[in-house]
Amino acid sequence: MKEQTKSMKPYYYEKCPVIRALDILGGKWRLAIIWELSRYDSMRYNELKRHLSGITNIMLTRSLQALEQHDLITRNELCQIPPHVEYAITERCKSLLPALEIINEWGKLEK
Repeated sequence: MKEQTKSMKPYYYEKCPVIRALDILGGKWRLAIIWELSRYDSMRYNELKRHLSGITNIMLTRSLQALEQHDLITRNELCQIPPHVEYAITERCKSLLPALEIINEWGKLEK
């Protein structure tokens, strides 16, 4: 019996960088999170949640974890009273912002 591979990604996944990028960014809220975080140096969890109307706590948490896993955001735990966490985009994510600006402008044309 053949061993199954770790992930069952289609063959084109390895060959196409666009497919890989969309897999990372393709969640409903991920681009919105990146867009909001790019406007500020850092944001606290509840502040970010207020800026993303309609997102649930679970979805925000999962999206932040996925973005952190792909090194697009950082999670900074501050040891204060009361303790809190701040999120910010990474340098890797900042390199994505020009593409998002273009998508933003394109989206304005599609009305």
